[in-house]
Amino acid sequence: MICAEALHDYGLRALGIGERLLPQADITLCEQVVLIGSGMIWNVYFGILALFFGFFFAVALAVAKASPAWAIRKPAEWFIFIFRGSPLFIQFFMAYEAFVMLPRVGIEFTLMGVEIAAETRWFARAWLGALIVLFLNTSAYSAEIFYGALRNVPRGDLEAADAYGLSGWKRFRRITFPTTMRLAWPAYTNEAIFLFHATALVFFSSFPAFQQRGDALYYANYFADRTFNPFVPYPIVALYFVALTLVIIAVFALINARLNRHLPGAQRMRLRIRPQLIR
Repeated sequence: MICAEALHDYGLRALGIGERLLPQADITLCEQVVLIGSGMIWNVYFGILALFFGFFFAVALAVAKASPAWAIRKPAEWFIFIFRGSPLFIQFFMAYEAFVMLPRVGIEFTLMGVEIAAETRWFARAWLGALIVLFLNTSAYSAEIFYGALRNVPRGDLEAADAYGLSGWKRFRRITFPTTMRLAWPAYTNEAIFLFHATALVFFSSFPAFQQRGDALYYANYFADRTFNPFVPYPIVALYFVALTLVIIAVFALINARLNRHLPGAQRMRLRIRPQLIR
């Protein structure tokens, strides 16, 4: 009954639905589990959107890096180098400082005779600013994975495409891109897992939580401070992330099976999960 009340009061609190005040005294285990789970909504939000948009940007970066044109290849190489060469934690701080420097009243400009005012204040908030940083970071790492797979597309596949008269966009869409995804998917699965784990860093970045609507680590830190016992809330966060990792592995395994459905069983690439402990 107590757990049901906690679920009703705090289940969607991270989204602003339910009780506004956090538990102050006599904090129960149910309240910790429910509130930390509520905060996981934001971690999933950051991970899904950054992964979705980052996938398409990473493909574009990989293709640009493989381009023989210097003007296209070099910007992609430098972008990948900068975001892979610098710590994600530093990127959070640098991005926050840059977003804070934007005019708080917005930017006004004229487009085809129409005056447009663009708001900039929400760039310094976690729901957008931190999402942009995660999107750029995972795009760089994923682009390097896709680039390596793109360079390892079997030459025989490309020669067969030429023999069938496929060239340009048609060859890329039917031969190069599917083969690249098939080769890169196991490594890309590890990158997806790391990205969701990296969402925990949003709490330590400068991006503030709006009206105490933080992520899972925000609530875990609150409970650790209130109860003076970090050995309950932080393991709860870890278990939530373990469960989330299992879901990611299952989803990506289904996609991997779809990508390799045309191959004989012995030739199908298996997912080998190797979480990146240090970047």
